[in-house]
Amino acid sequence: MADKAQIQDAIKTQGEVVRKLKTEKASKEHIDEEVAKLLKLKAQIGGDEGKHQFTLKTAKGTRDYNPKQMAIRERVFNTIIRCFKRHGAETIDTPVFELKETLTGKYGEDSKLIYDLKDQGGELLSLRYDLTVPFARYLAMNKITNIKRYHIAKVYRRDNPAMTRGRYREFYQCDFDIAGQYDPMIPDAECLKIVHEILSELELGDFCIKVNDRRILDGMFAVCGVPDDKFRTICSTVDKLDKMSWEVVKSEMVNEKGLSEEAADQIGQYVSMQGGMDLAERLLQDAKMSQSKQACAGLTDMKQLFSYLQLFQVTDKVVFDLSLARGLDYYTGVIYEAILTQTGPVPVAATQNGAGEKAEEGVSVGSVAGGGRYDGLVGMFDPKGRKVPCVGVSIGIERVFSIMEQKAEASAQKVRTTETQVMVASAQRNLLNERLRLTAELWNAGIKAEVMYKKNPKLLSQLQHCEDSGIPLVAILGEQELKDGVVKLRTVHSREEVDVSRAELAEEIKKRTSDV
Repeated sequence: MADKAQIQDAIKTQGEVVRKLKTEKASKEHIDEEVAKLLKLKAQIGGDEGKHQFTLKTAKGTRDYNPKQMAIRERVFNTIIRCFKRHGAETIDTPVFELKETLTGKYGEDSKLIYDLKDQGGELLSLRYDLTVPFARYLAMNKITNIKRYHIAKVYRRDNPAMTRGRYREFYQCDFDIAGQYDPMIPDAECLKIVHEILSELELGDFCIKVNDRRILDGMFAVCGVPDDKFRTICSTVDKLDKMSWEVVKSEMVNEKGLSEEAADQIGQYVSMQGGMDLAERLLQDAKMSQSKQACAGLTDMKQLFSYLQLFQVTDKVVFDLSLARGLDYYTGVIYEAILTQTGPVPVAATQNGAGEKAEEGVSVGSVAGGGRYDGLVGMFDPKGRKVPCVGVSIGIERVFSIMEQKAEASAQKVRTTETQVMVASAQRNLLNERLRLTAELWNAGIKAEVMYKKNPKLLSQLQHCEDSGIPLVAILGEQELKDGVVKLRTVHSREEVDVSRAELAEEIKKRTSDV
């Protein structure tokens, strides 16, 4: 390695020569000559003929997933898909990029986070920002008026990534939506039931589902004196209440958005209210709110929603919260957001929200699901403006992964990354052909089996592989077993061994690993 050290010293010296020439404003020819010498020296170390040395890393806001992380992911996906299917959903897929005009004007202030692609021969394209707008485009394009669908796929946002907190530029979304003309609040209640089921089954910790209605918000803005043209921008500011204190939010409304202080103070009184059906009833009697037809329609539906949620037995986790705004432009009715709360210390990797969180059960860990009703979105794509009422929910899967990974790290329990049921092993030499023959028999019988890729592996190293990767059984072959037409089946953790006839081996393995 002395040669390498000498070359590195030479590179350092030559680098100083180049810097000095540049400082002294030497001739371009002279500088180019010395730079060429420097590149030649660098090439000797890098071995790639002076090419630019690059760092091997993933792009900003993205990550790789190792087998352990993928095993956790798969478990989460399976739980979610099982729930969606239990509720009668079918699935679709749409392209990862859409025409830019499809996505334009659907996301309010978040539109700046859309990834635009370079012109690809006449079509201006953008990467999808969520799965809801492509779904609406799909319904309008195929003239579908009712469907219950789920869609799990990656979406892209040019966000400022906070990797440790489950925020990325490329991430999965898990969406469930019900499209069609139905009686009020029945599909909406089912969406909330689905969120409750998934979060309960994943055992992430305590959670709270906040609900509100865009009509109640708009009615509230109107009676508080917010000009019509400021509704959406003030709504985006209210949406920040889960991350900022009321003082900061009020300051943005007054100083940046130009709202009067009086109007902001009136909004402040309402957005501090939380409750259930009782709050909806109280607001219907409120002197100001009762003046708004829009708000009254929303409050009447909110009462209806809570009556269905009682039948679904989920009201213990649902709170009617007037501060919930959800910044997306396309919502028209009920909106909701599920927030994880916990009474213990907050794991660093899961926190996202800062001051101003009002969850009383404990510290807020952040939003893990959100959604709402968007009755006008499909009509935006239909040439005749035909509307298809829709309501849906999106599970914030990356946040869920962050928390599940942490839990796995914290617990001593080993995460299995394969589903292998049995290892086919031999205790003696020259039995490779017999091992391969038995492995093929097991594969053909639908058994998940592995064999070591060596002619004469030591029995100890075969058993060690089972210990390391969590394989529960070993099928051991020897000369005597082959003569007797049996296989020695060993349980790895207890080290018990039993002779099983070759014909019954597959059934015995299935019986012993039914929970794998």
